[in-house]
Amino acid sequence: MDDDRIGAPTLQEQVRDIAETHAGERGPLLPVLHDIQHQIGWIDPDAVPVVADVLNLSRAEVHGVVTFYTDFRSTPPPRVTVQLCRAEACQANGCEGIVDHARRRFGIEVGAQTEDGTVGLDEVFCLGLCGVGPAARVGDRVLARLDRSALDAAVDAALEARP
Repeated sequence: MDDDRIGAPTLQEQVRDIAETHAGERGPLLPVLHDIQHQIGWIDPDAVPVVADVLNLSRAEVHGVVTFYTDFRSTPPPRVTVQLCRAEACQANGCEGIVDHARRRFGIEVGAQTEDGTVGLDEVFCLGLCGVGPAARVGDRVLARLDRSALDAAVDAALEARP
């Protein structure tokens, strides 16, 4: 970062710095986007033209990658993300009842987040806990042998930890 910048860097400055770090690499777009999301929390649409400029790509190419991969967020993340496993083993162990419970509790569908940005509800198709399902990830915590009350307790604890 240049010494003549005063105060916190703007979004465009942060993104430019990240992109320039990877610009000389082979196939730099995915590493750039991952670093932006890691450092900023999401891929702000205002970052797209900056990345395109630094990497000599079209805005459409960058936007296409951001919107193609579900791991990239184009909106700010919720305080707590709940990922419910819906793979076959978890289905056999009753995950759909937990999914229905989560939809009702948060008042949202899978793939959405609450209006206030508190909780996001996503599905995944394996957390590697097939023998002890149903499974979920609440924030960074992975849960096995999940039931409704364990999900509620994990979400409440995560919300308390992230005011």
